[in-house]
Amino acid sequence: MPNRSHKPASGSSAPRRGQGELEAQVLTALHSAQGPVSAAWVQERLDSGLAYTTVVTILSRLLAKGAVTRERAGRSFDWQPAVDPAGLAALRMQRVLDGEADREAVLTSFVTALPPGDEQLLRDLLGEAESEAED
Repeated sequence: MPNRSHKPASGSSAPRRGQGELEAQVLTALHSAQGPVSAAWVQERLDSGLAYTTVVTILSRLLAKGAVTRERAGRSFDWQPAVDPAGLAALRMQRVLDGEADREAVLTSFVTALPPGDEQLLRDLLGEAESEAED
């Protein structure tokens, strides 16, 4: 019986990066640009060996999340950030919250799991938002 070894389908032993990590790297590259840039420009700045199509896929996902914008440039697009990395995390949090039936339970669980310093920061931010709404 032949010895069959199991190799990763990609043929690479490099660990896979998470989608969030790649999105953050793409946003960082876009923030370093002086204006709208092509996907090829982003690919060059990433210096990670990602395929052009992978970069376009990441940019398209970010577009769907509202984290980037694009404008037609010939037959392709130029891209620019609509949010910073913190804004991207906030968009993810909002998407998770929107996908849950019991928002109150999710928020309650989130707040009760926060360490004391983060809980106080959240209280302060909510107080500031309330004050601004009253003005």
